[in-house]
Amino acid sequence: MNKNHLDVVIIGGGPAGLNAALVLGRARKTVAVIDAGRPRNAVTREVHGFLTRDGMSPSEFRRIAKEEISAYSGVSFVTDNVVSIVGTDGRFQIETEHGQSFASKKILFAVGMQDLPLAIPGLAEVYGKSAFVCPFCDGWELRDQPIVIINKGTTLMHLAPLLSGWTNRLTVCTNGPDDLTDAEREEFQRNQVPLFDSPILQIDSNGGFVQEVILEDGTTIPCTGIFFKPDLVTGSDLPQMIGCEITDWGGIVVDQFGKTNIPGVFSAGDAASRMHQAIAAASNGAFAAAVITGELNAETWGRNK
Repeated sequence: MNKNHLDVVIIGGGPAGLNAALVLGRARKTVAVIDAGRPRNAVTREVHGFLTRDGMSPSEFRRIAKEEISAYSGVSFVTDNVVSIVGTDGRFQIETEHGQSFASKKILFAVGMQDLPLAIPGLAEVYGKSAFVCPFCDGWELRDQPIVIINKGTTLMHLAPLLSGWTNRLTVCTNGPDDLTDAEREEFQRNQVPLFDSPILQIDSNGGFVQEVILEDGTTIPCTGIFFKPDLVTGSDLPQMIGCEITDWGGIVVDQFGKTNIPGVFSAGDAASRMHQAIAAASNGAFAAAVITGELNAETWGRNK
């Protein structure tokens, strides 16, 4: 492969980027997947909800994916960090942190989201082991167990009823003023869910498994799991730097085909969707790759007139 004349550069090597690479490789496109090797789910022990891969570790998931994609000679993997993109549709120039250069007709951002520092003492030690953000991904493992929800406001009113399908042993810690209406507080009372607004002093754990949440007012809440709302940012500043529209929640604005507002630039996966699940990201990547393939083929067809 001539890396100086690629069809597509995929920035990000998670499920979205990898599945896009598979589809593009099978479509006989030349592709470089550029990834720095710092996935958000590195703290997670298992991937869930992904047919044929349920319970597999994220690192094993990526290993198998790369092994399968390697059957297609048009795809290469580059461990690096993209720092610059210039050019226009059909003529993009990509530069990396380690001084590598790539020319590409199209770009697919599959950069995912990254967590901002976890401000609650002890939360980082349990994140990915007994503290999670998605009940569809990890609720089954904590079914019928005592769970603390760390959340407040509007998103709490979504998460608490959702989690009640996995366990009715719920306690809410808003870690400060709860931002709830009187009617919403009454809703928790009716469902017998204790609600605490004292700030969290710390989370005690053993080997990554939470034992109790301790509040500043001295309240101690025993539990075996936590679900919380993380503060997230897009996994790369590059989309915004090159002019991609950004959503109010920090993701990349795309249309139904995965296209950004920049011609020739696409996005898929967690950075372009609120559905932060591996199988959803992979599906988004496959669909965006199909759209990219259609554009590339149509452009070649048009030049043959």
